[in-house]
Amino acid sequence: MRRENETSMMVFTLLGVIPGTRHTGLVICTILFFYVVAITGNTTLVLVLSLDPQLHSPMYFLLSRLSLMDISFISTTVPKMLTNFFSGTSDISYIACGTQIYFYFALGGSECILLTLMANDRYVAICKPLRYMVIMNLKVCLQMAIVSWVGGAINSVVHTTYTMHFPRCGFFCELPAVLELSCEDASAYEKVILVMGILFLLIPFGLILTSYTLIFLSVLHISSSKGRNKAFTTCSAHLIVVFLYFGPSMFIYMIPSSLHTSEQDQGLSVFYTILTPMLNHLIYSLRNKAVGEALRKLCAKALSLCRIVILEFSTCL
Repeated sequence: MRRENETSMMVFTLLGVIPGTRHTGLVICTILFFYVVAITGNTTLVLVLSLDPQLHSPMYFLLSRLSLMDISFISTTVPKMLTNFFSGTSDISYIACGTQIYFYFALGGSECILLTLMANDRYVAICKPLRYMVIMNLKVCLQMAIVSWVGGAINSVVHTTYTMHFPRCGFFCELPAVLELSCEDASAYEKVILVMGILFLLIPFGLILTSYTLIFLSVLHISSSKGRNKAFTTCSAHLIVVFLYFGPSMFIYMIPSSLHTSEQDQGLSVFYTILTPMLNHLIYSLRNKAVGEALRKLCAKALSLCRIVILEFSTCL
């Protein structure tokens, strides 16, 4: 399309999660349910990991960072979906769209880096247990957290700057959808997407698989069946999260656009933007006895406190 036919757009129209569906209300209620579960579950997990002294270890420190990222990640898109649905509108401003894309890629990139660092943490814990607390000290953990946030921010600046500078002709506010509206040839930027995909998806995924290959080889030499089961349980939970997150992302950004439709991209984006943050804390908490025990203790303390408050209130009456 020629540049003289381009349209300057200050507002986009969001097509919704599933365009054309007759059951929009049901879809939105389901998303609202997932959102509440994700926020409640991840917030509870952060509180449990922060309040229980026995869980103040590098692995749980990184897990709490992951929960904070999940809370932020799901909040980049769902509140706008819910606001538009309940207000009866379907618009998002150009600035709001750019802001959403920025935080979407910043948090997505940060999570890729963090999952890679968590794999390294498990490698050190299992393959070099005697040096674990020396290698994974507080300073290193803080550096890991900073690197993940800064790396995600750099990734997002590149994507947001390139994506939002294209003139628009004429949506789930996501990178592939925005590029389809461009009046200019975006083939050069598609190469940038490929390079960034290699840096933030393919290489981290390869490092994670390498770490867990070394871990599994090391676990096989553990004489205690209890020790092997504990190691496999911890690592399998992390691997499930990795595949849930990296699988859809690599399909969208690493496979040529001619081999998949925008509807498939949108469905997978919803999956790892909404479902994965909801599932992460469930996978880690349900498969981790230490977290489960800490959660039971916290609930017991909360119930005891409620009883005391109720008794005090009854006495005052």
